Amino acid sequence: MSFFEPFLLALQNNFAFLLIATMLLGLCIGSFLNVLAYRLPLRIEQDFRKATFESFGVPAGADREPPVSLLRPASHCPTCKTPIKPWHNLPVLGWLLLRGRCAACKAPISVQYPIVEAVTGALSMVCVWRFGYSPELLGALVLTWALVALTVTDLKTMFLPDDLTLPLLWLGLLVSLAGVFVGPVAAIVGAAAGYGVLWSVFQLFKLVTGKEGMGYGDFKLMGALGAWLGWQALPQIIILSALVGAGVGLVLMAARRAEWSTRIPFGPYIAGAGWLALIWGADINRWYMQLIGM
Repeated sequence: MSFFEPFLLALQNNFAFLLIATMLLGLCIGSFLNVLAYRLPLRIEQDFRKATFESFGVPAGADREPPVSLLRPASHCPTCKTPIKPWHNLPVLGWLLLRGRCAACKAPISVQYPIVEAVTGALSMVCVWRFGYSPELLGALVLTWALVALTVTDLKTMFLPDDLTLPLLWLGLLVSLAGVFVGPVAAIVGAAAGYGVLWSVFQLFKLVTGKEGMGYGDFKLMGALGAWLGWQALPQIIILSALVGAGVGLVLMAARRAEWSTRIPFGPYIAGAGWLALIWGADINRWYMQLIGM
């Protein structure tokens, strides 16, 4: 018997153990997603600035900012640069122990960190409830974590990086080869249709208004969801994301926190609708068919 076999057997045969283990893993993944959402845009900006300097012949080293990666520098307070102790990095608990403030300089720590960690843990548990111990669970967790990362990044920067959307799309096509959620044909058609539909809406909106209604990252995210869930899920995702996005926009305007010209990130609504389609897509379709009497 291998070292991991008892653990794997416990995951397979004990639902409560699987649920708790996945929740703890989700909390840790959520902590990493906070780092990803903060550092990836910085790294992309640094790479762009470096390429711009090189194209204009600016000497190397002109950019004085230290290079940023997902691993370095070590976690630290952005205000005083003090390294964060390992126990202060514990998901959710670390923020609570610090009472939302840096241990060194007492600068406030955004509540985003425990919220993202807790939400990632909770969504991971829902995936266990829906799929149990199965290949679908692994795929659902990966897709869920990617959607959380994209949501947080878009909310913070109004930017959906190709570094996340394109690997997610290609991974969805690869997963379809195993028939986890849909087969290869449905995935390929879904990827093309997901991108194409939003691209067409974008072009039509631009033709009529002269403005860009969404970003290219939104097209790629919709294409990625089409690759994971198939073309059949796209109408549901498009309708849900449009309804919720419009509803939130109207609420913000009613509260005088936005105007017609205010840019609102659409990626979180696409991601949320895609996750609902992943978990409850069949139930939503069944409810809709009953509603229209079919």
